[in-house]
Amino acid sequence: MKDDVSATLGIYLCTGCGIHVAINADALQESICKAFPAATCRTHPALCSEQGTHTIWEDVRQNRLDKIVIGACSPRIHTDRFPADPTTIVERVNLREQVAWCQPPGTEDTRALAEDLMKMGITRVLASQAPLPYIPDNVSDTILIVGGGISGITAALEAARAGRQVLLVEKEAILGGRMNHLHQQIPFLQPYCSPVQPIIGDKVRELLAEERVTILTSAEIDHLSGQPGDFTVTIRQHGSLHTFRAGAIVMATGWKPYDPANLEHLGYGRLRSVITQPDLENCAREDHWDQLFPKNPVHGVLFIQCAGSRDPRHLPYCSNYCCATTLKQTTYLRKKYPGLPIYVIYKDLRTPGHLEQFYQHIQQDELLFMTKGDVTDITENGDVITVKADKTLFGESIVVDVDLVVLATGMVPSNTSELNLTYRQGKGLPDLKYGFPDSHFICFPYETRRTGIYAAGACRAPMDSASCMEDAGGAVLKAIQCIEAIKRGEAVHPRSGDRSWPELYMQRCTDCKRCTEECPFGAYDETPKGTPLPHPTRCRRCGICLGACPERIINFSDFSIDNVSAMIKAVGIPDEFEEKYRILAFVCENDAYPAFDMAGQKRLQYDPSVRIIPVRCIGSVNRIWITDALSRGFDGILLIGCRPGEDYQCHFIQGSELAQQRAENFKEALQTMMLEPERIRMEFIEITDCDKIPTLIRDYLETIKRIGPNPFKGI
Repeated sequence: MKDDVSATLGIYLCTGCGIHVAINADALQESICKAFPAATCRTHPALCSEQGTHTIWEDVRQNRLDKIVIGACSPRIHTDRFPADPTTIVERVNLREQVAWCQPPGTEDTRALAEDLMKMGITRVLASQAPLPYIPDNVSDTILIVGGGISGITAALEAARAGRQVLLVEKEAILGGRMNHLHQQIPFLQPYCSPVQPIIGDKVRELLAEERVTILTSAEIDHLSGQPGDFTVTIRQHGSLHTFRAGAIVMATGWKPYDPANLEHLGYGRLRSVITQPDLENCAREDHWDQLFPKNPVHGVLFIQCAGSRDPRHLPYCSNYCCATTLKQTTYLRKKYPGLPIYVIYKDLRTPGHLEQFYQHIQQDELLFMTKGDVTDITENGDVITVKADKTLFGESIVVDVDLVVLATGMVPSNTSELNLTYRQGKGLPDLKYGFPDSHFICFPYETRRTGIYAAGACRAPMDSASCMEDAGGAVLKAIQCIEAIKRGEAVHPRSGDRSWPELYMQRCTDCKRCTEECPFGAYDETPKGTPLPHPTRCRRCGICLGACPERIINFSDFSIDNVSAMIKAVGIPDEFEEKYRILAFVCENDAYPAFDMAGQKRLQYDPSVRIIPVRCIGSVNRIWITDALSRGFDGILLIGCRPGEDYQCHFIQGSELAQQRAENFKEALQTMMLEPERIRMEFIEITDCDKIPTLIRDYLETIKRIGPNPFKGI
């Protein structure tokens, strides 16, 4: 008689794509089905085909299967072709990329690898439960937008057009933000030759006519609590407090100019006729040229680019809008003073995209002189300012006398603490550096480290007004996706569609605060005592809290201490006389696991002693898995995650960094077991580092061979 668990289990082996050449599928089927009696145990020449998937679905229906293990290609391939019923757990075992395509066919070691991987997959499924999604009561469809500049206004309009209710909060008395101070706007439509009239007035009128948008001006957020789908925002306006609910938030608080008081070396504050781009813009808008030129200018005007930008002493980054703004402002001067010489000294002139056409048009001005150079001296002689520049395009110094110097000051993001979050980890959005909100910008450009809160426009990254409008649309789309995912009980990113969430066995909690302190996304608040207060929809499902918890009280229904430990214990460990090693590799699913797949696709062979366990993040590895593996007899443990550092790739921000710190604690476990610390090694790779994998494994295995097999083998 099959037990109740086996009666709901289906096991499937694909023999296509060279798997049948690498392993004897019939022998593997016989071995696996003997170890794990199942309701269904089949081989098929192409499980990803229509016939193959139909076979699985028919078995699910007829035999009421709720646990399915498919030994075939990588789980990263054909994700839409295998059962995705929420009540069915499907485990894909990678017999193609990580066995058949990276190991010699027909060998004993290849067969053992395939058998171990199947056993690991089956035990994981048997120790898991289908996730029951967490869905808050009364998920709000309203999108809160903080900031009423061009980014906030565009975000509000796009959200309203998508049928969403919008609450827009602006701290100033009027809408428009910094665009209210523009005389003209950098061209953003064909033919890109001349500045255009600012569109902000039209956008404000369009917003005021939109019925789905509620606008609060002269208002600030007093505090913001809750979680995605169920935020509660309290707004202070004219001395009164008002409370609203929102499902997601778009932060569009804009920017401010870099403080020119820091630019005394360029004459600001020291010389009367040294001003900034915003100063010139205001004079042009108000037609107050006499304030700049008490006497009719004759010598000219000089612009200094990157005044505080791309400078490690000030702003190390490019502020993006300054070059095009200078080109725009030269047209103001040319129109007002047709014969006036204009000079531009730059580090580089950057006019990306269609703005290159604007640059080429401006170059036709015969009285405009532009050169690369470093400004080394600025002095004032009566009404004349003398500017000296070295390292010019001519290879020699130049000296220019002008009536006015304009500094192209950089862009600084507004303070995101304006959100006044009641999160345990702080009031604002965590920033990576320079004050811009932190996230994995390569893959998730609008997302911040606060789930459901998205950054748009110049508070996210330096950009001009046209880019801000495009950015706002992207951020709103993410906010809508977030609300809809929460209604389904699914994770937003990067594990889109994941219905699991961290469940805590509080009876054993010691209030150590590890989970509340180490979660990169603020998914936990805490009581004054330190007891964690989880907010499931803030969670990114990375499992970093699972890896942090010393009491092992945090688990996901399909990713837990028990089911990974079961995988570890399912591996057959050769005894000390066989002279065969077993290496356990915990591999991050975002960069490292795909890199192993790509190694297989390139047919790169590596040692068959490695047994891979994919984890959501390398930061999710718990110490108990390390001790279980060593006690079981594994000779070594590899922890392979995304590369951290200044140009990090970790999809969960701090996961690799935390794992690196914890690896030292893991080595303490080795000492208590009287084992060598070299048996644990931490490695970081990028998704494109597939060529490095054979060497990485070979070098590590040489270390293990040098120190010898694990003495716990056979115990």
